[in-house]
Amino acid sequence: MGHEFDLIVVGAGSGGVAAARRAAAHGARVVIVEAGRVGGTCVIRGCVPKKLMMYAAAHGRGIAEARAYGWTVDLPRFDMGHWARAKAAETERLETLYGRMLAEAGVTLVRGHAELQSEAAVRVGAKVLQAPRILVATGGAPSRDAIPGLAEAMTSNDVLDLSALPSDLLVIGGGYIAVEFASILQGLGCPVTLAFRDALPLRGFDTGLRERLALALQQRGITLAGGVALASLTRDADGFRLLRSDGTVLRAGAALNATGRHPATDGLGLAAAGVRTDERGAIAVDADSRTSTPGIWAVGDVTQRMNLTPVAIAEGRAFADTEFGARPTRVDHRTIASAVFTDPSLATVGLTEEAARQRGPVDVYEADFRPMKTAFAGSEERTYMKLVVDGLDDRVLGVHMLGADAPEIVQSLAVAMVAGATKRDFDRTMAIHPTAAEEFVLMRSPVRRWPMHDRMPA
Repeated sequence: MGHEFDLIVVGAGSGGVAAARRAAAHGARVVIVEAGRVGGTCVIRGCVPKKLMMYAAAHGRGIAEARAYGWTVDLPRFDMGHWARAKAAETERLETLYGRMLAEAGVTLVRGHAELQSEAAVRVGAKVLQAPRILVATGGAPSRDAIPGLAEAMTSNDVLDLSALPSDLLVIGGGYIAVEFASILQGLGCPVTLAFRDALPLRGFDTGLRERLALALQQRGITLAGGVALASLTRDADGFRLLRSDGTVLRAGAALNATGRHPATDGLGLAAAGVRTDERGAIAVDADSRTSTPGIWAVGDVTQRMNLTPVAIAEGRAFADTEFGARPTRVDHRTIASAVFTDPSLATVGLTEEAARQRGPVDVYEADFRPMKTAFAGSEERTYMKLVVDGLDDRVLGVHMLGADAPEIVQSLAVAMVAGATKRDFDRTMAIHPTAAEEFVLMRSPVRRWPMHDRMPA
């Protein structure tokens, strides 16, 4: 095999595969290097298997709701081993599909650990690959250093490989990975305690969403242990013991470390190639994904810009179109929709109410109601929606929702928001009845109005 290429891609995850295929489509000779499984975090040990687990949990609640609608249902029982085998078969199918897509695109796949030798050379074992452009797309990995003893706990990777449910679970962390797995495991029948240091889970999200999610998780039976810093985790014959800064102790048979992820840059030889990173190891890049070293670019979670699979894909394609397609392209990171797959799920796009207030003036519209489907079954579950609107030009600045189908609904509304929709556009849109989504076009009066933010003179 020749070692002369137009592009070397390090990492065959979502961003790397997208960049490699797009560059090859533009006629570039591309090699992609992967030390693990082709498909990366999202396909193999992240988004896809996680959502399959979420679907499994949702079926349990659906069976319970069916009784209220007249169905006679035998006592349900979840078989984790069955799900694990089906999940493994699906991820293997997807990995094979990704490999086939690379081959059909004409991309050369090299297995092994990559180490940058210079701005134009990458060593993989005994081979040295050379190209005038290198793209680093190695993604991220679970962090294990938030508190002493955390390395003893499972990570999200391990949870997705479970063949049996724990007797009970202590989830450590308050971010989206923590709340998702807390919700999913509780839905599968495992008692869950969620421990985090902030007053509410999901720091950085809109406060209205955070407050209502906390209540929804508690209504599902999850014990929330927030507002206290975490000191250490120890393991003994009975399971895990989490010591908090106020002296209280939380115990469970199993523990999940969901305290976040860090860029997967260890051992890549970035320093030797002159690539600048921050204190957490994230690669510093400009708007075109260029690093500090000419000839080397980086996309996806390894840059810590916005750690979402579609963003990594868009960054990879933008790089390929710019460098090989004579079509300069940049990714706009300012308005990107995201979802958290709890039960109920939530989704958001644009500015939070708190961020919009810093710009001011802002009008805030809300809807908070019991959805028809679950209310009929006697549930107290609620759906919450919020529109954050510019008080000067009526443009919608933020869309937020907690409730069934929130990701599907907000994905559609994100198109309107990115296109510059105003509140008047929402008002003159005819509702589809009866749906939950219609509430977004039926909010007539603001519940809060914030004036222009007063800034101190410089």
